[in-house]
Amino acid sequence: MTPFAFNTTKSVVFETGAAARMAEVAGATLGKTVLLITDSGLRKLGLLDPALHSLTDAGHEVVVFDGVEADPSRETLEQAVEVGRTIGATGVLGFGGGSPMDVAKLTALLLGSEEDLDSAWGVAQAKGPRLPLVLVPTTAGTGSEVTPVAIITVGAEEKRGVSSPIILPDIAILDADLTRELPPHITAATGVDAMVHAIEAYASTSANNNPMSQLLAREALRLLGANIETAVFEGGNAAARGAMLLGSMLAGQAFANSPVAAVHALAYPIGGTFHIPHGLSNALVLPHVLRFNAPEAHAVYAEIAADAFPHLAEVDGSQARCAAFIEALENLAETLGMQTRLRDVGIPESALAKMAEDAMLQQRLLVNNPRSVSEADALAIYRAAW
Repeated sequence: MTPFAFNTTKSVVFETGAAARMAEVAGATLGKTVLLITDSGLRKLGLLDPALHSLTDAGHEVVVFDGVEADPSRETLEQAVEVGRTIGATGVLGFGGGSPMDVAKLTALLLGSEEDLDSAWGVAQAKGPRLPLVLVPTTAGTGSEVTPVAIITVGAEEKRGVSSPIILPDIAILDADLTRELPPHITAATGVDAMVHAIEAYASTSANNNPMSQLLAREALRLLGANIETAVFEGGNAAARGAMLLGSMLAGQAFANSPVAAVHALAYPIGGTFHIPHGLSNALVLPHVLRFNAPEAHAVYAEIAADAFPHLAEVDGSQARCAAFIEALENLAETLGMQTRLRDVGIPESALAKMAEDAMLQQRLLVNNPRSVSEADALAIYRAAW
């Protein structure tokens, strides 16, 4: 068997209502002075309140930084770090979707080590140590609570990442109560995002693709495929919400160790340039990247097709099942009411060439793709998606 390494979050708490017991679950880890990183929308919704009350009632000082935006900028990260330094934070609590959790990861790193961010970009460059870190996802999509990756927008539109086991949190808390009020369009986009993580992890050509990641990816697809429509159209369904959170986490564990590929590489220019949410960016290019990959990867995609869509087990032949899998993913996006074309989200055809050029900057992802992607290939994929 090929050697591999598998890293994940040390402790996972899966419990409805766990956030309201934050002091009991994570207070000892976070320490006396907690920097809580989130976004203004979550704060206004009051989703933080149970966790805040739990911590403050137990004697912790909590300072909230709620300035995180979608595709967070380096400037936002630096502001969060400055708040943490000012209060003498003993621990960082990231609360939200992927953006707040990514900022929380790097804030904990920079506060705990005084490390230079520019020396930490890339794979295994961050040295640490970091402050104690607890992450609480409020969407079922990014899996950021169990991934060693944080993505920041540098300059106008370039995305850079830090990838290191050092920024895995001490505790991840999965509380379905926090996702029940998510609007249908966010539930759909983040759910498809999690499915992309599982698909790309399973098919990754990374040398670290491994049996554990593949098992996790398949179970993630089973949970996500079986529950995404219920979660979108019956948002108060606790069982579906919990299954989506767990599926998202399992997909996160899979791709944290068997990295994603061209879907993400081509999605980044969509988000970075046009500020389209990450999950929707992935969904827009997903079927077109899979069709491009199919000549090399149809057997791999056929293996997982029935995990997400059980009726596809009846389709004989790997090429036919792969084609049916891609079609089922396209139909799912339409069923969920998602935009399915680049033009639908305001991207002009004239932007496609620059997007293809920008996608080539994501070589750390493209190297994991089942089929080599040139700039001309990327442009053809964007044209098919337009």
